[in-house]
Amino acid sequence: FFFRDANALVACSRTHLLLSTSHLSSSAAVAMSGKGYGGGKGGYKGGGNGGGGKGGRGNPGKGEYYKNLYGGGGRGKGGGGGGKGGYIEGEGGGGDGSTKRLRTSGGAELRATLLRIDGRPYPAYNDIKDVEYDLGRFSAVVQHVQSDPFAPPSRCYVRVPLAHAAFPPECFSPPARETALRDWLTRRFHAAAKRAGVDQRSGEGGWHGPKGGELLVDLPGQHVLDRSSVIVDRSAAAAGLPGGGAIEARFTVALPARGRSICGEWAAQIFSETLPRLVLEALLHESTDHSALMAHLCSVEDQQAARSQLAGRGLVAFVADGSVLPRATGASDRPMDAASAVPFSSPPSLRVTLPVPNAGSLTGMGLPRGVTLIVGGGFHGKSTLLEALQVGVYDKVSGDGREGVVTDRMAVKVRAEDGRAVTSVDISPFIDHLPFGKRTGAFTTADASGSTSQAASIIEALEGGASALLLDEDTSATNFMIRDARMQALVSADREPIRPFITRVRSLWSERGVSTVLVVGGSGDYFDVADTVLMLHEYSPSDATAAAKDVAARIAGGAPPESKADRGMPPTPRRVLSAPGLTAGMKTHTGRASIRFGDEPELDLGGVEQIVEHSQVRAIAEACLRLGGAARPIDEALAELEASIREGGLDVLRPGWRLGNLAAPRMLEVGAALSRLRGLEVEGSVGGRG
Repeated sequence: FFFRDANALVACSRTHLLLSTSHLSSSAAVAMSGKGYGGGKGGYKGGGNGGGGKGGRGNPGKGEYYKNLYGGGGRGKGGGGGGKGGYIEGEGGGGDGSTKRLRTSGGAELRATLLRIDGRPYPAYNDIKDVEYDLGRFSAVVQHVQSDPFAPPSRCYVRVPLAHAAFPPECFSPPARETALRDWLTRRFHAAAKRAGVDQRSGEGGWHGPKGGELLVDLPGQHVLDRSSVIVDRSAAAAGLPGGGAIEARFTVALPARGRSICGEWAAQIFSETLPRLVLEALLHESTDHSALMAHLCSVEDQQAARSQLAGRGLVAFVADGSVLPRATGASDRPMDAASAVPFSSPPSLRVTLPVPNAGSLTGMGLPRGVTLIVGGGFHGKSTLLEALQVGVYDKVSGDGREGVVTDRMAVKVRAEDGRAVTSVDISPFIDHLPFGKRTGAFTTADASGSTSQAASIIEALEGGASALLLDEDTSATNFMIRDARMQALVSADREPIRPFITRVRSLWSERGVSTVLVVGGSGDYFDVADTVLMLHEYSPSDATAAAKDVAARIAGGAPPESKADRGMPPTPRRVLSAPGLTAGMKTHTGRASIRFGDEPELDLGGVEQIVEHSQVRAIAEACLRLGGAARPIDEALAELEASIREGGLDVLRPGWRLGNLAAPRMLEVGAALSRLRGLEVEGSVGGRG
């Protein structure tokens, strides 16, 4: 994966650096041995280098917020990536929203400054802030200095001119390749820091002992996302650099201290020895396995090409033959060992071939638009297939096993979420005429039931422009999905406020063009409304559509099934939302599936299952702060934000801050987060999406 002789490469390239080990004092050299300054493991809230993990199906229990904030993995199907704990993003300042020119200097001044402030109070670290230090083949900037050794770490970045990085033009075009290149460089930068052992915080000797020193790079999971950790800067400010731009890589450093006194020699070692080594190993083409890099870029390009063909082929999703869908464990998003997994093989009747630019073509199962059921016995792979489809909206790393699984980008997984907040959602297509005549055209509650939460999530997905709904009966409210003939006979329709999903699923497709993919194992009534029935047996799929229709024709219920009672699907009102409790720049705490804005109640995102990385949660938090104040239709606000990110990258979420730990969510997940805010205000609705 990395170059074979790292020591030889570093030695060969050392002549290009202004700072070398010869400038270090003997005490700094001792620090490199793993004792004193550099030793120890330690932990730090907000640090960590582990993956997020999958977690279980149920809603997070009590204490989940604190596990997310202070460490202990996360929840979420298809999870992965992100640190173990929550990073306190809003604390400490560090961005003024401007593009001010930095003072430039050389590496010798950086070292001299750090040695000069050795032993001084911690705020003296600000002497190295906002200066671009020329370190030979790259430059480094300390953008924000933490307030003390126990605060969130200092934000830094390096800039490597494109001519020095020397990645060939085919790595940047088409845009899918540039996104994949930035993802690749993030992974290499993180891996280089981990190999060097500098991703662990030292904390020996108690209060007065040396502490800090870890250098952290945001950790991606199995998904290739648009990230802020590494960008390609071709702005006017960078145009004068060799190659017409720069690769900018962002990271944090816990600037070292003893008590609250600066360890200047240790800091000099980080910037003069450790950082140059990481840049040489991670950010230059000469240290890259070019064939592995191109395999990564081409795989992502092919995934995007396949996904772009779905609508034109009348498909909601595609699963390539040979895909490995199951994951290694319930707490890992890595693939199951190939020797244990059953490779996917399409039923002949559903097999299609998609041309792609690099692999030539992909052959596998094309899942048609409309209403699709996934059936089969328990433990035969139904939910595993659905989980692969729900994360098929994102690209995967090469070797994940699901690179050949692509899903319509606007497909939304919905589930029941007992206890979630709902604000002014028209759930009347599914639930109306509550006891004592209460209507549901603008339903609001701080503690939704399973059925009302699932109805609200579907309406919110439609409001956001969803093209398909993905549901699993295991995570759905039973009374929302179906009422059998006996229950209909006992509790008549005029006494039941719930119109089950089965009464709307056909009109969702026929009138609104919204497909449904549903895992079902307990109700054959859905056979009446299905276009396609896929059966899983021992993890192998077969087309059971004809057999299901035959069963439906031969076996009738004891009462007219509710599947015959579809009354159409009315347009979805577009709510005008505002969140006056959110203000730009307020402190935020994020976990793997939660956000806390200042003193506002916790925002639980445990039921938004297509969030796959902690870095997406951070970006969602920033997006909510940006959108919270203005009252406007939610779909318009999200469309404008998406256009801004497409034009200016994730930095538009907090201009001037250069946050390096964000990954792009879909606007559907941003909208889901806004809709779950406690304290959300709705000032009416406009028009309707239909």
